[in-house]
Order: sequence, then structure tokens, then C-alpha cells
Amino acid sequence: MGRAIVGNGTYLFVAALLVTSCATMSTHQFAEPKAGWQTRTGQLLYRDPKTTVIGDVIVRLSTTGDFELTVSKGPGVNLLLLRQDATFAEAKGPMTGRGWSGPIDHAPEQLRGWLELRDAILHAKDRHLARHVSGSETFVFRF
Repeated sequence: MGRAIVGNGTYLFVAALLVTSCATMSTHQFAEPKAGWQTRTGQLLYRDPKTTVIGDVIVRLSTTGDFELTVSKGPGVNLLLLRQDATFAEAKGPMTGRGWSGPIDHAPEQLRGWLELRDAILHAKDRHLARHVSGSETFVFRF
């Protein structure tokens, strides 16, 4: 068997990749859903000037304000996974682009409407309907 020859450039590339990967990974620990969390299921109509999406939604809320939102299109096709507490959030899935995690006050513009949903759902007067408008985005939840 022959030996693979790896140049110093390859080692530098791998080292840079490892350092960069560590810098973008979040160490924030979100609370895990427990028996005391409120779970609501239903549908979400999301609309912006370019897109309209209707999907199944699962919302989980803790008594301390922890929030999880999953938007899916059928079993196993998650479009958005959002976890949020009072100061930090994480968003994943095709509707988020590359995904993001970090302090809420540093969120990218395209996620700000999504990050406002925690308060909109918590303060909705109708338990079966929550509507929120943020800029050009509209979110309508039916539970």
C-alpha cells in the first residue's frame, strides 16, 4: 500500500475549518420541553410579498417563557424549527436560509418577524387564533 502525502497547506486548511466551525456553533442550552409545558397544534398561514406557505404547526411554551415552534409540510418535512428563550434563539430549516443562532437583539432582519411570534402567541386573546403582522410578513395561526 502506498502512503498518502499531505502537504502543510492541507493541515492549515483543516485547522482553519475546525476553528471556524467551533466559532459558529452555539453553546447556549435551551430548556427541554417537560410535562408542564403547554403544547398547541394546528396550522400556520405565512405570507410575505414573494411567498405563501400553509403548514402544520406545533407550538410549545413553558411557564417561564421558553418557546419552540415547528412548521412542517406533512410528516417528516420540517420547514422551520425555532427555539427561543428570553435572550437567545436558534432557527433551522429551509425557511431560514442557512439557519441562525444567537442573541435575539442580533438576529438577522429576515428572522425578526419569526422571533416576535413568542410574544404574539403568548398575548393572543383568542386561544384558537393568533395573528401577527411584522413589516411585510403576516402570520396566522389556527389551533
